[in-house]
Amino acid sequence: MDDVAQLSAELVVDSSVPSTPRLSPDGRWVVFVVTPVGQSGELPDSALWIAAVDGSEPPRRLTTGEAENSAPRWAPDSGTIYFLSDLPERGTAQLHRIRPTGGAAEALTAWTGGIRGHLPLAEPDLVALVAADEPTAQDERRARDRDDARVWGERVRRSRLRLLDLRTREITTPHAVRDRHVVEVVQRPGGGPLALLTWPTPDPDPGLLEPALHLLDLDTGVPQDLGPAEVEASSLVWWPAPDGWHLAYLAMTPPGLFGGDAVFDVALPASGPAGRHRNLTAGLTVCPAEVVQTDSGPPLVLVADGLDTAIHRLDPTELRLVEVVRLDGAATALTVSGRGDVVAAVRSTPYEARDVHAGPLHGPLVRVSDTSPPLRGVRWGVQERLSYAASDGLTLDGLLILPPGRTRRDGPFPLVTLPHGGPHDRYADQLHLGWYPSGQWLATAGYAVFLPNPRGGQGHGHAFAACVAGAVGGAEWTDILTGIDMLVADGVADPDRLGIGGWSHGGYLAAWAIGQTDRFAAALMGAGISDWGMLAATGEEGPFEAALGGSTGWEGPGPHPHDRRSPISFASRIRTPVLILHGECDTNVPISQSEFFHRALRRFGAAHEYVVYPRENHPIRERNHQLDLLRRTREWFDRRLAPRAAGGVAPAGGYARP
Repeated sequence: MDDVAQLSAELVVDSSVPSTPRLSPDGRWVVFVVTPVGQSGELPDSALWIAAVDGSEPPRRLTTGEAENSAPRWAPDSGTIYFLSDLPERGTAQLHRIRPTGGAAEALTAWTGGIRGHLPLAEPDLVALVAADEPTAQDERRARDRDDARVWGERVRRSRLRLLDLRTREITTPHAVRDRHVVEVVQRPGGGPLALLTWPTPDPDPGLLEPALHLLDLDTGVPQDLGPAEVEASSLVWWPAPDGWHLAYLAMTPPGLFGGDAVFDVALPASGPAGRHRNLTAGLTVCPAEVVQTDSGPPLVLVADGLDTAIHRLDPTELRLVEVVRLDGAATALTVSGRGDVVAAVRSTPYEARDVHAGPLHGPLVRVSDTSPPLRGVRWGVQERLSYAASDGLTLDGLLILPPGRTRRDGPFPLVTLPHGGPHDRYADQLHLGWYPSGQWLATAGYAVFLPNPRGGQGHGHAFAACVAGAVGGAEWTDILTGIDMLVADGVADPDRLGIGGWSHGGYLAAWAIGQTDRFAAALMGAGISDWGMLAATGEEGPFEAALGGSTGWEGPGPHPHDRRSPISFASRIRTPVLILHGECDTNVPISQSEFFHRALRRFGAAHEYVVYPRENHPIRERNHQLDLLRRTREWFDRRLAPRAAGGVAPAGGYARP
């Protein structure tokens, strides 16, 4: 077919992805952010786009994309869009506004240090801002003189609630939450008090562990502390219950520090701390992912349900979730109109890249954006849903992607298994393509790709997720092996040409696998964990990593539980060639994890390559680095899983490489 595009690394990284759609309160328009996959410069660029929900007009770009434009929000009358942009000074976001019809954007703030969040309020000409204190003269002197020793706990730049008067451009700071770090702000529908979610400090540890809720009466300026929220609280929303106003939010299911999320609900008292925070999703076999406020009724909840996604509504009488509409594949970033009758989300299905879809609450949702047209010409690998039983009988799911135009009868294929990250993530039935080791990137090169959803992941309820706490590399690993064995037995996978790889927790499982077995001919460890104790001590979310690994190392003389779960403990056994990739400035999984693994493999003479990407954090953002990663990934597996036959002839199955 002449019009079929060959999937290249450039086609992947030069595509664009949509994010943070926001429906206008009247339900007519949806504004969203479009960002290139590969970042061309030191700082990211993105543009605002707008589309008509009814498809009466094609999507239009509102901003040029010569800066980072983010966090769009509508004024209550649907006449103005507020957003953050660092166009005035790159790297420092300020509040801007623009009309949905287009025209020049207007900068509304010049706050030194930038704006981190905003919310247009029901009160005319008033916008809530979230921003840290501006630097003092002493701060500026210290920076200028390089007198900048950092003392833990001192001069912490907490974000605070501010109020911007659009008439005077004056910014005031109400004394709402004493000395806590503001994370989220949401106003009661129709106007009235603000609800705030705060942390004790800007650091995830202990911020995520000690969130709290507060109210602020805008008329009187009187704050009210509602007390602590559950761990990892987010997605704060108001809703009118039969007994008065409530707050609902998403948080980790107690009592542990790992597992599926839950929707919590709390009634608002007239004064003083709130009462019991009720878990509204206990026992469900789905996983709530987002809670969304409506103007006149109970909230909507986006849930991960196996390989698909669904929108639920909170039943205000029985306080339980009720499914409204099921969406095939993946959906994220749910947004709703004021009346709750129109919704939009970013969706992807097996052969369609992520785009914004919108429509009536009960469906159907129709694509209203087209962010990566060149991908529509690609002939994708054939994606198949899998369902199988673990060794202990637990029902598991996953995906198999075969090379384009191939069927199972054409097997056995070289098989690459790609465990997902998290581990509380999942593979939904969507298009799997990205800068990281992804299913379609390898399938279009001739590989069969196995995308397993072992226990520990999202989409099957809290118990399914929580069982890996303190036990990573155990049953989740045997779940993956069971799937591989099934594909070998079915004649899909060639047992002599097996590879494994992944990013983050997927990188951990790849490193873990090659310390447990010699079955794999090649492995790829991307930003993976080699030592759980070290990650608990150096990563951004140490307590959560300790919950996964089972210990930290400071409990006393070892051996410690995490030693039995860490790939570094089995480095002497490794015979599989492994490609190690890591961002130099990774704060989630610090580069010391890969450095430790690299030094151990060098000590034992194990074949490996170690690649470091300068300036990169946990995700790899720069275009040239992404190109290198994609090409290097394919070449690594090509050398070991699909070798040329004697005389340069491709082996049976036709996996010749240029």
